[in-house]
Amino acid sequence: MYGLWKPRVLGAWKVPATGPVILAVNHSHIIDGPMLMGTAPRPVHFLIKKEAFIGPLDPFLRGIGQLKVDRSGADRAAISGALGVLERGGVLGIFPEGTRGEGDFASLRAGLAYFAVRSGAPIVPVAVLGSNDRRGRVISGLPPLRSRVDVVFGDPFDAGDGTGRRTRAALDAATERIQRRLGAHLSEARRVTGR
Repeated sequence: MYGLWKPRVLGAWKVPATGPVILAVNHSHIIDGPMLMGTAPRPVHFLIKKEAFIGPLDPFLRGIGQLKVDRSGADRAAISGALGVLERGGVLGIFPEGTRGEGDFASLRAGLAYFAVRSGAPIVPVAVLGSNDRRGRVISGLPPLRSRVDVVFGDPFDAGDGTGRRTRAALDAATERIQRRLGAHLSEARRVTGR
């Protein structure tokens, strides 16, 4: 990432140095995940759509610890794998909107709340800004080479209400709390970076 673009990483010290943590990342461009993996202070294990695990990418993604997920339904193997990362004290990366979009955390899916409440791991919001500002001349699907991309880490927070309940109502309430915190972080990241 540092060879192709000029990442500016802000707040990486906010990621807990040890123990389980979930990085909740906005997602507006294909390079957001690799950019975070290349700049995060700890190794990150992402839930990645199964369609990405093709050809030589399959053994590469598996080799660096990424988790294949079938988004067409509840993928029990992916859920177990993600919880296993957290149980071992690792870092789980999630795009809480489930797919690329505006990158504004406007439509969160319940998976992030489930993993956070079930594991008790804190969530660190992450805003990747600048990856979708303009197209490159060399490869039009990517940001211009050597352009700046900002990766802004926020303060960790707990998603649960302290009761440990995992009912549908508790997960819905946690999702609302998470959405407010992620939205606030994104607004602050835009203010700080001027994007």
